[in-house]
Amino acid sequence: MLETSARLLKLLSLLQTHRDWPGADLAERLGVTTRTVRRDVERLRELGYPVHALRGTPGYRLGAGASLPPLLLDDDEAVAVAVGLRTATSSSVTGIEETALRALTKLQQVLPSRLRHRVNTLQTATVRAGVAPGPEVSADALMTIADACRRHERLRFDYTSARGGASRRTAEPYHLVNFGRHWYLVAFDTGRDDWRTFRVDRLRPRPPAGPRFTPRELPYDDVAAYLSHQLSARAWVCQATVRLHESAEAVADRVWPGMGAVEAVDEHSCLVHLGAETPDDLVWMITSMQTGFTLVSGPPDLAVALRRQAERCLAALDRA
Repeated sequence: MLETSARLLKLLSLLQTHRDWPGADLAERLGVTTRTVRRDVERLRELGYPVHALRGTPGYRLGAGASLPPLLLDDDEAVAVAVGLRTATSSSVTGIEETALRALTKLQQVLPSRLRHRVNTLQTATVRAGVAPGPEVSADALMTIADACRRHERLRFDYTSARGGASRRTAEPYHLVNFGRHWYLVAFDTGRDDWRTFRVDRLRPRPPAGPRFTPRELPYDDVAAYLSHQLSARAWVCQATVRLHESAEAVADRVWPGMGAVEAVDEHSCLVHLGAETPDDLVWMITSMQTGFTLVSGPPDLAVALRRQAERCLAALDRA
């Protein structure tokens, strides 16, 4: 039979990994009587753990309380939390760096040496390179937007466009998306009567939130795909659509976020909608997907740029 302190930790661990526990099952796992389980549950409640009794059957459930009690983490969970906190100290979200560092320090102080070694080994061996820091966004702004999304409340905010124009907007917020190095809000702009995406670093909420709204049907089943389409095509001067001679599933790994939006056609082909600053950039993007293609639409200069690239490749072979 487990000693009382060890048994309490075991009981807490069981409650944290299962939503509903019949009292008899807990007693069997702990090797004690159901009466002892009841006493141990009372001790956990005295320590601040909100253990609720189940209705209709003798059993228990761990709920959310008014304050955060100590948590029990297994080895993999503890390492994952430590790595996540260390990453958060260098994120683009302002206002959480010091908090994340304090939490990481507390966690590392209680990590067993074997786990502390794993976390330190990963940190020592990792070099962050090739990724420029994204524009900073306020943690308070993110929480304000997320709360409006959850409550289905209209959001009022000041917005600065990419060209520096300032405007005051009212929108129905739906999702926050962390895309590449930026945070975006996908929302229905009531003033423009259309769906829009907004860069959160250019957005300043104006509380309080507006009235509640009835959620609309989203323009895409996949919000990330919708955002990818907005960023990869509509935001650029040069836009094109090509039909690839492979399925959408086959080329999915070759179309990175922000490059283009893939639209399935059949099991042998798909459409990719692209956007870039110049026709030559479009040529590079199209040919980088390493498959046969047919140009469906694009600026007149795109066909010229494709022929020029083909001639360069043929000339290289002739010289070889």
